[in-house]
Amino acid sequence: MRIVWFLFLPVLSCSVIADPNNDFEKLKSLVGEWEKEGSDSSNFYISFQSSANGSVLMENWIYKGASHSFTMYHLDGESLLATHYCPQGNQPRLKLQQSSDPNSISFEFLDATNLKTLTDNHQHSLSFKFLDNNTVIRNESYSKAGKLSPTSLNLVRR
Repeated sequence: MRIVWFLFLPVLSCSVIADPNNDFEKLKSLVGEWEKEGSDSSNFYISFQSSANGSVLMENWIYKGASHSFTMYHLDGESLLATHYCPQGNQPRLKLQQSSDPNSISFEFLDATNLKTLTDNHQHSLSFKFLDNNTVIRNESYSKAGKLSPTSLNLVRR
């Protein structure tokens, strides 16, 4: 019986390996406009746009009619990266992480530009849970004074 267990172990490990190309395609399914579930979207919505011949996805937060911040997603060899351009003036880069849930995509802090110390305010993690084609849960954690502060948005297509 032990031999059989070891034969299945490689199959189980493969199910949690991140697939940057597949996850990038899943992210690109977000193209369009999204709003917080239950809101009227007059003051806030998120726009996803594909650019550069489909090699970049831009997530633009629109607040009171103006761009507030944005995140760019793109492949980098065997990795999928997200660079967040924050109103605080720093640019955290996040890297795709492994997930056992095929409906979730998670990114964790890799490095940042214009960030003096890790205790300065910055985006530290980001994830998407795809519920269906028109509903997604977007979670993120910001580091504020060195402590993580998680937030969650239930988003629906506009």
